[in-house]
Amino acid sequence: MLYVGKAVNLRNRVRQYFQKSSASEPRRNAMVSKIRDLELIVTDSEVEALILEMNLVNELRPKYNVSLKDDKSFPYIVVTNEPFPRVFATRRIIRDGSKYFGPYTDVKSMHSSLKMIREIFKVRSCNYLIDEEVIRRRQVRLCLDYHIKKCGGPCEGLLSRAIYAEMIGEVTQILKGKTHLLVSSLEERMAKASEELRFEEAAELRDRIAQLAVYNNRQKVVDPDLADRDLFAAALEGDDACAVVFRVRGGKIIGKQHFYMSVAWGKSEAEVLEQFIERYYFKAEDIPAEIFLETEIEGAGALIKWLSGRLGRDIHIVVPKIGDKAKLMAMCRSNAKFLLDVLKIQKKKYGEKVPPSLQALQRDLRLPRAPRRIECFDISNIQGADAAASMVVFADGRPKKSDYRKFEIRSVQGPDDFSSMREVLKRRYSRLLEEQGDLPDLIVVDGGKGQLSSALEVLDSLGIRKSSGLSVIGLAKRLEEVFVPGAGEPQSIPKTSAGLRLLQRVRDEAHRFAVEYHRKLRSKRTLQTELDLIAGVGKKRARELLELFGSVQGVKYATFEQLREVVGDKVASRIKDYFKEENAQLPSSG
Repeated sequence: MLYVGKAVNLRNRVRQYFQKSSASEPRRNAMVSKIRDLELIVTDSEVEALILEMNLVNELRPKYNVSLKDDKSFPYIVVTNEPFPRVFATRRIIRDGSKYFGPYTDVKSMHSSLKMIREIFKVRSCNYLIDEEVIRRRQVRLCLDYHIKKCGGPCEGLLSRAIYAEMIGEVTQILKGKTHLLVSSLEERMAKASEELRFEEAAELRDRIAQLAVYNNRQKVVDPDLADRDLFAAALEGDDACAVVFRVRGGKIIGKQHFYMSVAWGKSEAEVLEQFIERYYFKAEDIPAEIFLETEIEGAGALIKWLSGRLGRDIHIVVPKIGDKAKLMAMCRSNAKFLLDVLKIQKKKYGEKVPPSLQALQRDLRLPRAPRRIECFDISNIQGADAAASMVVFADGRPKKSDYRKFEIRSVQGPDDFSSMREVLKRRYSRLLEEQGDLPDLIVVDGGKGQLSSALEVLDSLGIRKSSGLSVIGLAKRLEEVFVPGAGEPQSIPKTSAGLRLLQRVRDEAHRFAVEYHRKLRSKRTLQTELDLIAGVGKKRARELLELFGSVQGVKYATFEQLREVVGDKVASRIKDYFKEENAQLPSSG
């Protein structure tokens, strides 16, 4: 799939791709040269065409459409659709009635908001599904959060569903930027509680108001109307663009997000802006009644109908021309231009000029091109148990952690690094081919000739090496020997070479990431298995014990009375007997 587009006048839209006067648009000419077929889908309205286009672009990711860079990695805050909702960060949207706020390009800001919410509100942090039946049957017990006053204890009915829902409503107001309305409501409740001599409740509300005031004062008032609106601006140069969103709620900027984009041939800033807004609201849940733009867009009518239908009330798109609103839009535009200039500087520093370490590596390995993108794989296991693999990515000689991947080995039994390497590379590059993603310039496998042969076998079966000419090497730890395809003996790179130091950094990072994941898998298995050995302690009870006491050691040294509160007398006795027998079997130090 090369490109997905919509048009009211299909004839004019298709003709523009084949006009002779566009010799100065090489990207368009490159796309046209690859066209083999044209598929048409007729819809009943512009809104249907808009939704269909977004769905197809999101699913197929055509090469020549505007695409957000790393748009899969942006997290959201979700308020789950449950009787007693949870609030947490996620990167996965599930259309089950839950409310999502974001996306957040500033992850630090998102975690700061979550931390503030957990300090002010007693929102549960456990992962259980809690409803009236669970509470009635006492299937979930109080955890440590209740005792340190971080949770109200809905699992045992200590906090009613109505009161919990009211608290979640307050959390939602904060995430929507309605902090001033929430503070006014809390002040009224505090005054009423004080009049009715409920001083403890009034004091709690007072402290909550004080914490919200600190949070509220960090936000700058930019609109005396105290309105809710989103402001969009975009800056475009060549094949790169940057779009900026100002989220204004209650007259204050509660969030600024920017997105870098790869742009197809010859598009104007208005076209880029329109496609960005469509992609942004395709996932965003928090839609204000007003949207401010820096310029008119062609598909404004269809966009208004679509968003109004989602929101259930009228949406207005405005292009401010004069006054404070126009100044605010100019600030949004200047931010987009500034961030695009930052991208250009980075490209100038690292894009046109190849870093010295990459030049050295290209020279040492006699590579056809500088390895701007390196993907390195490592396998980690203990006698084949809990086998895991990692893939780390270095772009222009620096780690690109958003592209790191980890793999749990599925098809290999026992300690077989060669088969494990084949499985991981096949999974990685089969999927990359399906998604039409960009291949790396250099693949590094941690190991010697055997691991390299396994890698080549997979890449050749997928037809990757022949079609792309990418380079593959194996790097052995023992003597820092480099194995290359077709060479019987390992290659030696000078110990003082910047290229070798870069390879060592890449290899060590892959090893660290693989070991970290392997330990996580092993820890998860061993912690659960030891408790599972005790009669009467299933996976659910084991999880409860671990959450309450922190570890198997915590369970081991818990008193009988503490255990009885969680699992009852019978199972508590079995747990104490189990660890008593275990201690008796340990050899003495004499």
